[in-house]
Amino acid sequence: MKVIAKFVLAGLLYAASGIVPLNAQEVEIAGPDKKLSVKFLVEKGKPFYSLSYNGKTILERSPLGLMTNVSDLSSGFRLLHQKDSVIDKTYQERKIKRSQVHYVANEKIFSLENERKDRLDIIFRVSDNDVAFRYFLPQPKATAHYIIEKELSGFKFPAATTTFLTPQATPMIGWEHTKPSYEEEYVPEEPIGRVSQYGVGYTFPGLFHVGDHGWALVSETGVSSSYCGSKLSEATKDGLYTIAFPEPGENNGIGSAHPGLGLPGATPWRTITVGDNLKPIVETTIPFDVVDPLYPPSKAYTFGRATWSWLLWQDNSINYQDQKTFVDLSATLGYEFVLVDNWWDTRIGHQKIEELAAYAQSKKVGLCLWYNSNGYWNDAPQGPKNRMNTSIARKKEMAWMRSIGIKGIKVDFFGGDKQETLKLYEDILSDANEYGLVVIFHGATLPRGWEVMYPNFVGSEAVLASENLIFTQKANDNEAFNACLHPFIRNTVASMDFGPVLLNKRHNRNNNGGTTRKTTEVFQLATSVLFQTPVQNFGITPNNLQEYPAFVLDFMKAVPTTWEETVFIDGYPGKYVVLARRHQDKWYVVGINAGKEAKKIKLQLPMLAEKKVSLYSDKPDRSPQLEQVSIRKNGEVTVTLQPDGGILLVQ
Repeated sequence: MKVIAKFVLAGLLYAASGIVPLNAQEVEIAGPDKKLSVKFLVEKGKPFYSLSYNGKTILERSPLGLMTNVSDLSSGFRLLHQKDSVIDKTYQERKIKRSQVHYVANEKIFSLENERKDRLDIIFRVSDNDVAFRYFLPQPKATAHYIIEKELSGFKFPAATTTFLTPQATPMIGWEHTKPSYEEEYVPEEPIGRVSQYGVGYTFPGLFHVGDHGWALVSETGVSSSYCGSKLSEATKDGLYTIAFPEPGENNGIGSAHPGLGLPGATPWRTITVGDNLKPIVETTIPFDVVDPLYPPSKAYTFGRATWSWLLWQDNSINYQDQKTFVDLSATLGYEFVLVDNWWDTRIGHQKIEELAAYAQSKKVGLCLWYNSNGYWNDAPQGPKNRMNTSIARKKEMAWMRSIGIKGIKVDFFGGDKQETLKLYEDILSDANEYGLVVIFHGATLPRGWEVMYPNFVGSEAVLASENLIFTQKANDNEAFNACLHPFIRNTVASMDFGPVLLNKRHNRNNNGGTTRKTTEVFQLATSVLFQTPVQNFGITPNNLQEYPAFVLDFMKAVPTTWEETVFIDGYPGKYVVLARRHQDKWYVVGINAGKEAKKIKLQLPMLAEKKVSLYSDKPDRSPQLEQVSIRKNGEVTVTLQPDGGILLVQ
């Protein structure tokens, strides 16, 4: 009786503190609406988890744990206790798909201990459609740091699962040895377990269609200079993917492929977004829900639209007169910025850039400047070089930019995901904030919660972007297919600097040569809303002002780049997509079709019920047209998406 009384008393004391002792080694944690469920268990000393939605298996038993240079934190464990709490968080962030977010999740912290008294906490947060988990490592004895040699965290999907994945490139390949740069092609609906193109795994995020059980999007967030960027490994024969670290050859072999972690410390969050349809995938905010700002903004940053000569006029346009022409173009369109791309340091020069910045200011246009990140990790020749890779040079350059009113920078050609490289990203962002500059990265890794973590971060390329439409006809042939993937995969987890809206029919300066655009003008207009990033570098050129009806340019003059709300309406990855975004009180509904046949769709748009809206669509000859339509009382409207075409409904 004394033993029983002692156990009951201990249980009451634990319960009062939110900590519950465990006899059983399997515990369930569900989301607030009880549909999403995680089961955590320790079996023969090893931690595992599984995941289901509406009672259907999404992830089978998958491993957890870490291997470090000091301890094996993957086996020999017993479960000591769990701590339960509810996360209820409201935050605002203008740079993401929804400006105000209310995140509610159930959290359990599982505390494990092995025979050596090594401790490991595994933290799970489960909301209605998202799971986030990470590891917390306390400081054992005098050891103040670990090298994480391997992370066992796995994702074991049922055999019927098909994948939408893009391969990670091997180090130091591609143009001037600049890869990996997150610019590989997606392969849709492949059987689970296929070998990737390069044999070193897959880039985050990865989309999985779990048969008739639902969908899952796997990614990571909260990656800063205190860790490396990770990827998905090649799958085992039974369909298990695990977290994999960078390849040793990344960053020209400089720096360790294994992250070092100061203790006590936590790893980044691994995230899984789940639904029985694609709506939770497209609308998720989990990359931002579980992170916090790392520093305050030095000023109130502004976002908006930019023109950009380099995309269609290429390197020869990097001269003073052509850049003045694009300043004038931005002023005519009412755009906030002009991006001056590579080689400006030698082809225009710092002194003439000062004159250009003053001219732009007289037109109420801000200047943004391109920089090469390079120190030693590739052979990309474009300048300015050796200005962003060291603290002294970087701060000197940024002080000059602040003195002449430069608004932001685009930094290009990074070399991988090692902790060494992640530190460079963070140093550039932190220093840029001190000088009031926003930052875009190109030839770069996937942003992982950075829109919240770094207040002056705008977006990254990390996609096979619009420049490839100039480089290859294949990119034009596949433009609609790729555009129908991004809202479900790449762009759903982070801002994507794609560079959309190329209205030239031929992709060269004079609109008379080079590669040929296969999509319609309305398709191009739709991408201005479909692709989300707070500073959009559009592909509009001066000749477009005379080539299209006024309503085409009027739309582009008014289109915003920040959104209060994003709603998935309809679609399937790689086939078609219809998406609605709200800016202040105005709704934009856009759709595109990658199919070879016209697609007639009945849309449910309750936000536009009984409203008269502007409908932009394609005529039979593929030219753009504008008409006014009324949405029914029940919010229904039927539209037709032409092949490689699009629609826009604007309130």
